[in-house]
Amino acid sequence: MNISQAATATGLTSKTIRFYEQQGVIPPAARSANGYRIYSEQQLDILRFIKRARDLGFSLDESRELLQLSQDPSRTSASVKQKAEQQIQRIDQQIESLQQMRAILQTAASECRGDEGMECPILDQLNGVAVDSDSPES
Repeated sequence: MNISQAATATGLTSKTIRFYEQQGVIPPAARSANGYRIYSEQQLDILRFIKRARDLGFSLDESRELLQLSQDPSRTSASVKQKAEQQIQRIDQQIESLQQMRAILQTAASECRGDEGMECPILDQLNGVAVDSDSPES
């Protein structure tokens, strides 16, 4: 399978596949007589695995570690579960951070008149001017 077919089969771009090959995530592709990369089904399986891991937010290095664990007959499910739980904690932190960002923007947007005037609590927020209608004025 050539690189464009591999890209279609895995949902990755050709550029990403070449990058993963350069990074040693997959073994180097065989080359056809005209120099085109030829990917095996095993390489496609690895690419699909890495894509799914990346889609779940694992870094490339973490995805590589998970791939190694998946191929290690002496692995324990505890080691895999630990990595998943660490990722869940990171996701929870990201969700909390996103909720805080949303709250800040929601407050600024709700205080913005959205009229023809120059006053804009959204820009005030971005300029570091606190937007909080509940705070007492000095």
